[in-house]
Amino acid sequence: MKANGRKEVAAVLVVLLLLVQLPITVMATSTQEKLNQAEKEKKQTEAELNEKQENIGDLKDEQNSLKGQLHSLNSDLSEVSETLSELETDITNTNANIETTQQELKEAKAVERKQDASMKRRIQFVYERGDAAYMEMLFASESFGDFLNRNEYVTKLAEYDQQKLQEYIAAKELVEAKEAKLQEQKAELESLQAQAEEEKGRITGLVNKTSNSIADYADQISLAEQEALAYEAKIKEQEKNIAQLKAKLAEEQALSRLAANSAKRDISEVSFAGGDRQLLANLIYCEAGGEPYAGQVAVGAVVINRVLSSVFPDTVVGVIYQNRQFSPVASGRLALALASNKATASCYQAADEAMKGYSNVGNCVFFRTPIPGLSGIQIGGHIFY
Repeated sequence: MKANGRKEVAAVLVVLLLLVQLPITVMATSTQEKLNQAEKEKKQTEAELNEKQENIGDLKDEQNSLKGQLHSLNSDLSEVSETLSELETDITNTNANIETTQQELKEAKAVERKQDASMKRRIQFVYERGDAAYMEMLFASESFGDFLNRNEYVTKLAEYDQQKLQEYIAAKELVEAKEAKLQEQKAELESLQAQAEEEKGRITGLVNKTSNSIADYADQISLAEQEALAYEAKIKEQEKNIAQLKAKLAEEQALSRLAANSAKRDISEVSFAGGDRQLLANLIYCEAGGEPYAGQVAVGAVVINRVLSSVFPDTVVGVIYQNRQFSPVASGRLALALASNKATASCYQAADEAMKGYSNVGNCVFFRTPIPGLSGIQIGGHIFY
Protein backbone atom coordinates (compact mmCIF):
# COMPACT_ATOMS: atom_id res chain seq x y z
CA MET A 1 0.00 0.00 0.00
CA LYS A 2 1.33 3.44 -0.83
CA ALA A 3 2.18 5.86 1.98
CA ASN A 4 -0.53 8.34 0.95
CA GLY A 5 -3.11 5.55 0.92
CA ARG A 6 -2.11 4.48 4.42
CA LYS A 7 -2.42 8.08 5.62
CA GLU A 8 -5.91 8.37 4.17
CA VAL A 9 -7.03 5.14 5.81
CA ALA A 10 -5.55 6.30 9.13
CA ALA A 11 -7.34 9.62 8.76
CA VAL A 12 -10.65 7.84 8.14
CA LEU A 13 -10.15 5.75 11.28
CA VAL A 14 -9.36 8.85 13.29
CA VAL A 15 -12.49 10.56 11.99
CA LEU A 16 -14.65 7.52 12.81
CA LEU A 17 -13.16 7.43 16.32
CA LEU A 18 -13.96 11.10 16.80
CA LEU A 19 -17.49 10.48 15.54
CA VAL A 20 -18.04 7.86 18.23
CA GLN A 21 -16.65 10.09 20.96
CA LEU A 22 -18.42 13.32 19.98
CA PRO A 23 -22.10 13.87 20.96
CA ILE A 24 -24.85 13.63 18.35
CA THR A 25 -25.56 17.19 17.14
CA VAL A 26 -28.11 19.21 15.22
CA MET A 27 -27.24 21.23 12.13
CA ALA A 28 -27.11 24.90 13.05
CA THR A 29 -27.84 25.95 9.52
CA SER A 30 -31.45 24.73 9.87
CA THR A 31 -32.23 26.43 13.18
CA GLN A 32 -34.65 28.98 11.69
CA GLU A 33 -36.28 26.29 9.64
CA LYS A 34 -36.57 24.10 12.73
CA LEU A 35 -37.99 27.07 14.64
CA ASN A 36 -40.62 27.66 11.97
CA GLN A 37 -41.48 23.97 11.97
CA ALA A 38 -41.63 23.89 15.78
CA GLU A 39 -44.01 26.88 15.85
CA LYS A 40 -46.13 25.25 13.14
CA GLU A 41 -46.26 22.02 15.14
CA LYS A 42 -47.17 23.95 18.29
CA LYS A 43 -50.09 25.63 16.49
CA GLN A 44 -51.20 22.23 15.25
CA THR A 45 -51.00 20.82 18.76
CA GLU A 46 -52.96 23.80 20.12
CA ALA A 47 -55.61 23.24 17.45
CA GLU A 48 -55.78 19.56 18.38
CA LEU A 49 -56.04 20.52 22.07
CA ASN A 50 -58.90 22.94 21.33
CA GLU A 51 -60.65 20.28 19.29
CA LYS A 52 -60.18 17.76 22.10
CA GLN A 53 -61.50 20.23 24.69
CA GLU A 54 -64.56 20.91 22.50
CA ASN A 55 -65.01 17.16 22.23
CA ILE A 56 -64.83 16.86 26.01
CA GLY A 57 -67.47 19.59 26.31
CA ASP A 58 -69.74 17.79 23.84
CA LEU A 59 -69.25 14.50 25.68
CA LYS A 60 -70.09 16.12 29.01
CA ASP A 61 -73.21 17.72 27.51
CA GLU A 62 -74.31 14.33 26.19
CA GLN A 63 -73.54 12.74 29.54
CA ASN A 64 -75.53 15.40 31.43
CA SER A 65 -78.42 14.92 29.01
CA LEU A 66 -78.33 11.18 29.65
CA LYS A 67 -78.21 11.80 33.40
CA GLY A 68 -81.38 13.88 33.04
CA GLN A 69 -82.99 11.07 31.07
CA LEU A 70 -81.87 8.57 33.70
CA HIS A 71 -83.39 10.69 36.47
CA SER A 72 -86.67 10.85 34.54
CA LEU A 73 -86.58 7.11 33.87
CA ASN A 74 -85.92 6.35 37.52
CA SER A 75 -88.91 8.54 38.44
CA ASP A 76 -91.04 6.64 35.92
CA LEU A 77 -89.74 3.35 37.29
CA SER A 78 -90.65 4.41 40.84
CA GLU A 79 -94.15 5.33 39.70
CA VAL A 80 -94.61 2.04 37.87
CA SER A 81 -93.28 0.09 40.87
CA GLU A 82 -95.67 1.98 43.14
CA THR A 83 -98.54 1.26 40.74
CA LEU A 84 -97.58 -2.41 40.73
CA SER A 85 -97.56 -2.45 44.51
CA GLU A 86 -101.02 -0.88 44.59
CA LEU A 87 -102.31 -3.33 41.99
CA GLU A 88 -100.92 -6.26 43.96
CA THR A 89 -102.66 -4.94 47.08
CA ASP A 90 -105.91 -4.50 45.15
CA ILE A 91 -105.63 -8.00 43.72
CA THR A 92 -105.01 -9.40 47.22
CA ASN A 93 -108.04 -7.53 48.55
CA THR A 94 -110.16 -8.60 45.59
CA ASN A 95 -109.15 -12.23 46.09
CA ALA A 96 -110.15 -11.91 49.75
CA ASN A 97 -113.48 -10.40 48.76
CA ILE A 98 -114.00 -13.18 46.23
CA GLU A 99 -113.33 -15.77 48.92
CA THR A 100 -115.82 -14.04 51.25
CA THR A 101 -118.41 -13.83 48.50
CA GLN A 102 -117.88 -17.43 47.55
CA GLN A 103 -118.42 -18.37 51.21
CA GLU A 104 -121.60 -16.29 51.24
CA LEU A 105 -122.69 -18.01 48.04
CA LYS A 106 -121.92 -21.36 49.62
CA GLU A 107 -124.04 -20.46 52.65
CA ALA A 108 -126.82 -19.17 50.38
CA LYS A 109 -126.78 -22.44 48.48
CA ALA A 110 -127.02 -24.30 51.80
CA VAL A 111 -130.03 -22.17 52.69
CA GLU A 112 -131.36 -22.88 49.22
CA ARG A 113 -131.06 -26.61 49.76
CA LYS A 114 -132.70 -26.35 53.20
CA GLN A 115 -135.45 -24.11 51.89
CA ASP A 116 -135.91 -26.33 48.91
CA ALA A 117 -136.26 -29.42 51.15
CA SER A 118 -138.76 -27.61 53.38
CA MET A 119 -140.77 -26.46 50.38
CA LYS A 120 -140.73 -29.95 48.93
CA ARG A 121 -142.03 -31.45 52.18
CA ARG A 122 -144.74 -28.82 52.41
CA ILE A 123 -145.72 -29.36 48.78
CA GLN A 124 -145.73 -33.11 49.35
CA PHE A 125 -147.94 -32.65 52.41
CA VAL A 126 -150.34 -30.45 50.46
CA TYR A 127 -150.28 -32.83 47.53
CA GLU A 128 -150.93 -35.90 49.64
CA ARG A 129 -153.54 -34.37 51.95
CA GLY A 130 -154.80 -31.67 49.65
CA ASP A 131 -157.15 -29.07 50.99
CA ALA A 132 -158.49 -31.62 53.49
CA ALA A 133 -155.64 -30.97 55.82
CA TYR A 134 -156.36 -27.30 55.87
CA MET A 135 -160.06 -28.04 56.20
CA GLU A 136 -159.43 -30.44 59.09
CA MET A 137 -157.30 -27.86 60.80
CA LEU A 138 -159.98 -25.20 60.32
CA PHE A 139 -162.91 -27.43 61.34
CA ALA A 140 -161.03 -28.54 64.39
CA SER A 141 -161.42 -25.03 65.71
CA GLU A 142 -163.11 -24.90 69.06
CA SER A 143 -164.63 -21.50 68.43
CA PHE A 144 -165.15 -18.99 65.70
CA GLY A 145 -162.27 -16.96 67.09
CA ASP A 146 -160.08 -20.05 66.99
CA PHE A 147 -161.22 -20.61 63.39
CA LEU A 148 -160.22 -17.11 62.41
CA ASN A 149 -156.88 -17.51 64.16
CA ARG A 150 -156.21 -20.81 62.39
CA ASN A 151 -157.21 -19.36 59.04
CA GLU A 152 -154.88 -16.40 59.60
CA TYR A 153 -152.08 -18.79 60.56
CA VAL A 154 -152.48 -20.75 57.32
CA THR A 155 -152.51 -17.55 55.29
CA LYS A 156 -149.41 -16.22 57.04
CA LEU A 157 -147.64 -19.52 56.61
CA ALA A 158 -148.21 -19.40 52.89
CA GLU A 159 -147.09 -15.76 52.75
CA TYR A 160 -144.00 -16.60 54.82
CA ASP A 161 -143.06 -19.40 52.48
CA GLN A 162 -143.46 -17.09 49.49
CA GLN A 163 -141.48 -14.34 51.18
CA LYS A 164 -138.61 -16.62 52.10
CA LEU A 165 -138.52 -17.98 48.59
CA GLN A 166 -138.27 -14.48 47.14
CA GLU A 167 -135.62 -13.49 49.69
CA TYR A 168 -133.57 -16.54 48.84
CA ILE A 169 -133.82 -15.85 45.09
CA ALA A 170 -132.82 -12.20 45.58
CA ALA A 171 -129.90 -13.07 47.89
CA LYS A 172 -128.65 -15.72 45.54
CA GLU A 173 -128.82 -13.37 42.56
CA LEU A 174 -127.06 -10.64 44.56
CA VAL A 175 -124.24 -12.95 45.63
CA GLU A 176 -123.80 -14.29 42.11
CA ALA A 177 -123.74 -10.77 40.68
CA LYS A 178 -121.22 -9.70 43.32
CA GLU A 179 -118.99 -12.69 42.57
CA ALA A 180 -119.21 -12.03 38.82
CA LYS A 181 -118.26 -8.37 39.40
CA LEU A 182 -115.36 -9.31 41.64
CA GLN A 183 -114.10 -11.83 39.07
CA GLU A 184 -114.33 -9.13 36.43
CA GLN A 185 -112.41 -6.71 38.67
CA LYS A 186 -109.79 -9.37 39.32
CA ALA A 187 -109.33 -10.01 35.59
CA GLU A 188 -109.02 -6.28 34.97
CA LEU A 189 -106.51 -5.88 37.79
CA GLU A 190 -104.46 -8.83 36.53
CA SER A 191 -104.46 -7.28 33.04
CA LEU A 192 -103.28 -3.96 34.49
CA GLN A 193 -100.64 -5.81 36.51
CA ALA A 194 -99.34 -7.54 33.37
CA GLN A 195 -99.18 -4.19 31.57
CA ALA A 196 -97.39 -2.59 34.51
CA GLU A 197 -94.90 -5.48 34.67
CA GLU A 198 -94.23 -5.06 30.96
CA GLU A 199 -93.77 -1.30 31.38
CA LYS A 200 -91.49 -1.88 34.36
CA GLY A 201 -89.37 -4.25 32.26
CA ARG A 202 -89.21 -1.72 29.43
CA ILE A 203 -88.19 1.14 31.73
CA THR A 204 -85.68 -1.07 33.56
CA GLY A 205 -84.11 -1.91 30.20
CA LEU A 206 -83.90 1.80 29.34
CA VAL A 207 -82.41 2.56 32.75
CA ASN A 208 -79.72 -0.09 32.26
CA LYS A 209 -79.02 1.08 28.72
CA THR A 210 -78.81 4.73 29.79
CA SER A 211 -76.60 3.87 32.77
CA ASN A 212 -74.25 1.96 30.46
CA SER A 213 -74.21 4.91 28.05
CA ILE A 214 -73.36 7.28 30.90
CA ALA A 215 -70.54 4.97 31.99
CA ASP A 216 -69.33 4.79 28.38
CA TYR A 217 -69.34 8.59 28.13
CA ALA A 218 -67.45 8.75 31.42
CA ASP A 219 -64.78 6.47 29.93
CA GLN A 220 -64.64 8.58 26.76
CA ILE A 221 -64.38 11.79 28.81
CA SER A 222 -61.62 10.29 30.95
CA LEU A 223 -59.70 9.22 27.85
CA ALA A 224 -60.22 12.60 26.17
CA GLU A 225 -59.06 14.42 29.31
CA GLN A 226 -55.93 12.26 29.40
CA GLU A 227 -55.32 13.09 25.74
CA ALA A 228 -55.87 16.79 26.49
CA LEU A 229 -53.33 16.60 29.31
CA ALA A 230 -50.92 14.93 26.89
CA TYR A 231 -51.50 17.78 24.40
CA GLU A 232 -50.90 20.33 27.14
CA ALA A 233 -47.67 18.60 28.11
CA LYS A 234 -46.69 18.45 24.45
CA ILE A 235 -47.38 22.18 24.05
CA LYS A 236 -45.20 22.94 27.08
CA GLU A 237 -42.43 20.81 25.61
CA GLN A 238 -42.86 22.53 22.24
CA GLU A 239 -42.75 25.94 23.89
CA LYS A 240 -39.55 24.91 25.63
CA ASN A 241 -38.13 23.67 22.32
CA ILE A 242 -39.17 26.90 20.56
CA ALA A 243 -37.51 28.97 23.27
CA GLN A 244 -34.33 26.94 22.85
CA LEU A 245 -34.45 27.29 19.07
CA LYS A 246 -34.99 31.04 19.34
CA ALA A 247 -32.06 31.31 21.69
CA LYS A 248 -29.95 29.17 19.36
CA LEU A 249 -30.97 31.22 16.30
CA ALA A 250 -30.09 34.43 18.11
CA GLU A 251 -26.79 32.85 19.06
CA GLU A 252 -26.12 31.86 15.45
CA GLN A 253 -26.99 35.28 14.12
CA ALA A 254 -24.77 36.90 16.73
CA LEU A 255 -22.03 34.42 15.86
CA SER A 256 -22.38 35.21 12.17
CA ARG A 257 -22.06 38.94 12.87
CA LEU A 258 -19.15 38.28 15.20
CA ALA A 259 -17.40 36.17 12.57
CA ALA A 260 -17.82 38.92 10.02
CA ASN A 261 -16.19 41.44 12.34
CA SER A 262 -13.54 39.19 13.84
CA ALA A 263 -9.97 38.44 12.83
CA LYS A 264 -9.48 36.03 9.97
CA ARG A 265 -6.46 33.96 9.02
CA ASP A 266 -5.14 33.63 5.52
CA ILE A 267 -5.50 30.25 3.85
CA SER A 268 -1.72 30.01 3.73
CA GLU A 269 -1.68 29.87 7.53
CA VAL A 270 -3.81 26.73 7.65
CA SER A 271 -2.23 23.30 7.92
CA PHE A 272 -4.60 20.61 6.64
CA ALA A 273 -4.45 17.06 8.03
CA GLY A 274 -4.18 14.04 5.76
CA GLY A 275 -7.86 13.10 6.00
CA ASP A 276 -9.30 16.65 5.75
CA ARG A 277 -9.82 16.46 1.96
CA GLN A 278 -11.84 13.20 2.15
CA LEU A 279 -13.77 14.42 5.21
CA LEU A 280 -14.68 17.74 3.55
CA ALA A 281 -15.55 16.09 0.21
CA ASN A 282 -17.93 13.62 1.93
CA LEU A 283 -19.54 16.41 3.98
CA ILE A 284 -20.10 18.31 0.71
CA TYR A 285 -21.60 15.12 -0.73
CA CYS A 286 -24.01 14.80 2.22
CA GLU A 287 -25.00 18.47 2.31
CA ALA A 288 -24.97 19.36 -1.41
CA GLY A 289 -24.52 16.15 -3.40
CA GLY A 290 -27.63 17.00 -5.41
CA GLU A 291 -26.80 20.70 -5.78
CA PRO A 292 -25.03 22.31 -8.76
CA TYR A 293 -21.26 22.45 -8.63
CA ALA A 294 -21.33 26.09 -7.45
CA GLY A 295 -23.47 24.98 -4.48
CA GLN A 296 -20.95 22.27 -3.62
CA VAL A 297 -18.09 24.78 -3.70
CA ALA A 298 -20.13 27.15 -1.50
CA VAL A 299 -20.63 24.47 1.18
CA GLY A 300 -16.89 23.76 1.17
CA ALA A 301 -16.20 27.51 1.39
CA VAL A 302 -18.42 27.83 4.50
CA VAL A 303 -16.37 25.13 6.25
CA ILE A 304 -13.07 26.76 5.30
CA ASN A 305 -14.37 30.25 6.25
CA ARG A 306 -15.03 28.86 9.71
CA VAL A 307 -11.55 27.35 9.86
CA LEU A 308 -10.13 30.77 8.96
CA SER A 309 -12.33 32.64 11.49
CA SER A 310 -11.20 33.12 15.08
CA VAL A 311 -14.77 32.48 16.20
CA PHE A 312 -14.81 28.78 15.17
CA PRO A 313 -12.41 25.83 15.60
CA ASP A 314 -9.25 26.18 13.51
CA THR A 315 -9.28 22.71 11.92
CA VAL A 316 -11.57 21.04 9.37
CA VAL A 317 -12.27 18.18 11.80
CA GLY A 318 -13.01 20.66 14.61
CA VAL A 319 -15.40 22.68 12.46
CA ILE A 320 -17.29 19.72 11.00
CA TYR A 321 -17.65 17.91 14.33
CA GLN A 322 -18.37 21.04 16.39
CA ASN A 323 -21.32 20.44 18.66
CA ARG A 324 -24.77 20.94 17.01
CA GLN A 325 -23.55 22.16 13.63
CA PHE A 326 -23.98 19.82 10.64
CA SER A 327 -26.95 17.44 10.47
CA PRO A 328 -25.17 14.63 8.54
CA VAL A 329 -22.95 14.24 11.59
CA ALA A 330 -25.95 13.87 13.90
CA SER A 331 -27.83 11.52 11.60
CA GLY A 332 -24.82 9.29 10.92
CA ARG A 333 -24.96 9.90 7.16
CA LEU A 334 -21.47 11.39 7.15
CA ALA A 335 -20.03 8.32 8.88
CA LEU A 336 -21.68 6.05 6.31
CA ALA A 337 -20.45 8.22 3.44
CA LEU A 338 -16.91 8.15 4.84
CA ALA A 339 -16.99 4.39 5.35
CA SER A 340 -17.50 3.79 1.64
CA ASN A 341 -16.16 7.13 0.39
CA LYS A 342 -19.39 8.22 -1.31
CA ALA A 343 -18.04 11.62 -2.34
CA THR A 344 -18.16 12.18 -6.12
CA ALA A 345 -15.40 13.68 -8.28
CA SER A 346 -17.18 17.04 -8.28
CA CYS A 347 -17.36 16.95 -4.46
CA TYR A 348 -13.62 16.34 -4.30
CA GLN A 349 -13.02 19.12 -6.81
CA ALA A 350 -15.17 21.50 -4.74
CA ALA A 351 -13.25 20.51 -1.60
CA ASP A 352 -9.95 21.19 -3.38
CA GLU A 353 -11.09 24.66 -4.48
CA ALA A 354 -12.30 25.52 -0.97
CA MET A 355 -9.09 24.27 0.62
CA LYS A 356 -7.14 26.51 -1.75
CA GLY A 357 -9.01 29.50 -0.33
CA TYR A 358 -11.57 30.02 -3.10
CA SER A 359 -15.02 31.19 -1.96
CA ASN A 360 -18.01 32.05 -4.12
CA VAL A 361 -19.98 33.16 -1.00
CA GLY A 362 -17.52 35.66 0.47
CA ASN A 363 -17.09 35.29 4.24
CA CYS A 364 -20.38 33.45 4.87
CA VAL A 365 -20.19 30.94 7.69
CA PHE A 366 -23.78 29.60 7.62
CA PHE A 367 -26.18 28.16 5.04
CA ARG A 368 -29.69 26.75 5.07
CA THR A 369 -32.66 26.20 2.83
CA PRO A 370 -34.47 29.46 1.94
CA ILE A 371 -36.95 30.79 4.50
CA PRO A 372 -38.96 34.04 4.57
CA GLY A 373 -37.03 36.99 5.94
CA LEU A 374 -33.58 35.48 5.48
CA SER A 375 -31.29 37.39 3.12
CA GLY A 376 -27.98 36.23 1.74
CA ILE A 377 -26.43 34.63 -1.30
CA GLN A 378 -28.66 31.98 -2.85
CA ILE A 379 -27.02 29.18 -4.79
CA GLY A 380 -29.19 26.24 -5.74
CA GLY A 381 -31.34 25.25 -2.81
CA HIS A 382 -29.36 27.06 -0.13
CA ILE A 383 -29.02 30.59 1.23
CA PHE A 384 -25.49 31.46 2.38
CA TYR A 385 -24.97 34.20 4.96
